[in-house]
Amino acid sequence: MKVWKSILPVMFLWHSMASAVCPVWSPARASEEILHLQRQISQWNDDYWKQGVSTVEDSVYDQLSAQLRQWQRCFSKETPLELSSPPLNGTTVHPVPHTGVHKLADKQAIRQWMQGRSDLWVQPKVDGVAVTLVYQNGKLVRAISRGDGLKGQDWTQKVRLIPSVPQAINGTLANSVLQGEIFLQRDSHVQQQMGGMNARSKVAGMLMRQENTSSLSSLGMFIWAWPDGPQSMSERLNELTAAGFSLTQKYTRAVNSADEIERVRARWWTSGLPFVTDGVVVRMGKEPNSRYWLPGQGNWLAAWKYPPVAQVAEVKAIQFTVGKSGKIAVVASLVPVMLDDKRVQRVNVGSVRRWEEWDIAPGDRLLVSLAGQGIPRLDDVVWRGTERTKPVPPKNRFNSLTCFYASEICQEQFISRLDWLGSKPVLELNGIGEAGWRLLHQTYRFEHIFSWLTLTPEQLRNTPGLGKGKGEQLWHQFNLARQQPFIRWIVAMGIPLTQAALNASGERSWQQLLERAESHWRQLPATGSRRAQQVIEWHDSAEIKALSNWLAAQRIPGFIP
Repeated sequence: MKVWKSILPVMFLWHSMASAVCPVWSPARASEEILHLQRQISQWNDDYWKQGVSTVEDSVYDQLSAQLRQWQRCFSKETPLELSSPPLNGTTVHPVPHTGVHKLADKQAIRQWMQGRSDLWVQPKVDGVAVTLVYQNGKLVRAISRGDGLKGQDWTQKVRLIPSVPQAINGTLANSVLQGEIFLQRDSHVQQQMGGMNARSKVAGMLMRQENTSSLSSLGMFIWAWPDGPQSMSERLNELTAAGFSLTQKYTRAVNSADEIERVRARWWTSGLPFVTDGVVVRMGKEPNSRYWLPGQGNWLAAWKYPPVAQVAEVKAIQFTVGKSGKIAVVASLVPVMLDDKRVQRVNVGSVRRWEEWDIAPGDRLLVSLAGQGIPRLDDVVWRGTERTKPVPPKNRFNSLTCFYASEICQEQFISRLDWLGSKPVLELNGIGEAGWRLLHQTYRFEHIFSWLTLTPEQLRNTPGLGKGKGEQLWHQFNLARQQPFIRWIVAMGIPLTQAALNASGERSWQQLLERAESHWRQLPATGSRRAQQVIEWHDSAEIKALSNWLAAQRIPGFIP
C-alpha cells in the first residue's frame, strides 16, 4: 500500500472499464456492500500501519479502494472517505514538503505535458517507500517517512541501519535535504515478467517492525530530488554519485521528445534492473525554490506508469461449457477490463470442482492477468460480495461417446465437436469457428456432426448473418474436406488414439479398422489395455456406426465398402 495516496485517482483511468458505472442495488444492499468493503480496507490499513505487514497486493488494494470511492459516489451525497490515508499520523515535519507526482495516462498526455517545458530528464519510478534524508555538517541527522507530504514518521534509527544509505558525506551535500525512495534490492528484476512483487509493502514492513533489523541490509536508496541543489541536473547527478548515491546518475536520461521517453520506458520495462518499478517519471532539470513545494503541486514532473500486470475484474456471470470429450468447464464472464492492449471479458476457471474450491459467484472480484500467448488467467479471488447466488452446474451426463448427434441437452458438447473437427489438425476448415458453427446449426438444425456436408452453395450464400462471399468460401472448404485422408475423418469422429498411434497403425479404411483385434491397438505407441478397450467401445458405439454408414453414403474415401 502506498504511504501517501491523495493523488491516486488519476492512476485509475485505465482500470476497470466499468468503474464509472453504478451498480443496480437497493439502498439497503448498497449500504451493506459499502460497509463490508470499508471494514476490509480498514483492516488492511490497520495491519499495514500498525503491524508493518500487508496481507493484500498493492495493486489489489489500490483498485478496491478506487471501487469503494466509486460506490460511495454512486450512493452517498457525502464526499467519499479517504480510507487510504495513514491512521497513524506522522509528527515530524518535513523541512521540504513532498509534492508527489501527477500520473499521466499515455504517450499523448506526456506529449501535451512536455509542451512549453525544456531541459527534461526521465528516471524510473522506483517502487518503494518515499523518505526525506536530512544531512547537517556531513552527518545524517534525520530520516522522515513521506506521510501526508508535510509530516511523517521519524525513521532515523532504522535508516541508519541501511548500509546503502551514506551516514556521512562531504562537499555540497554536507548540509542538504534529499528526497528519494527506499527500495528492495533486486538482482536483474524484469518488471514486465515479474511484476511488482508487493515490494512497497515489504519495504514498509521492514521499516516499521521493531524486530529483525538484519533485513534492512536488503534495502537500497534512490534519490530523485535535491531541493535547492545545484541548478544543473548534470552537476546534481555528479555530486550525488560522489556522495554514494550512484544509482540516480546511472538511471537518469536526458530526453527531448515523447518518442524518446517511450523508448526508455519500454527498455526499462523489459530489462533487468536493481529495483522494482511501476513506470517512469519525467522531470524538468530546473526546479522551483523549495519554499514553493507543496503536496500535489509538483507541476515540473509527471509520471507515466506501466500497464498493470493484473487487473481486478467483476464477475458478471458464471457459464458452463461442455468440451468435445464431455468434460464440463467453468468460465467466468467479466465486466471488461484492459490488460496491456487486450480487452478481457472472460476467464477460464477450470473444472466444476475447481470452481467450487474457488467459491466464485457473480459480483465477486477476481484478480486476472495474462499468461503465455496473451490468454487471460485467474490469479485469485480478491473480494466476495455480501449477496452470493451461484448457478447450479449441469449434471455430468456427458462423455467421449455422447453428443455426436444434436439434441437439446447436447447443445454445448455438440458445438464443441463441430469446432474441434474444423480445426487445423483435423479437417482444416478455414474461416469458421465456434460462432460460425452456432450460426449454421441454428439456421439448418444439423442432425449430426457431419450434416454440414450436405449444405449447398445456394444455402451457404443465403445464410442470414454469413454473407454471400463468406458462404462461397465455406462451401469451398466443405467440399475440400471430402478429399481429406481417412485418418483425419476418424480423428473428427473422436477415435481415442493419439496422432502418433494413428500414424503407426496405418489405417486406410473403416473395414480394416473394424477387423483389428484389441491386441493390435495395445501395441501402438502410448496405447495400453485401457486405451485399446476404449477404441473397441468407440467403434462399436451405435452413433459411431451410424456416422460411418452416413459417410459411406456420402462417398467419403475409406468408408465406402
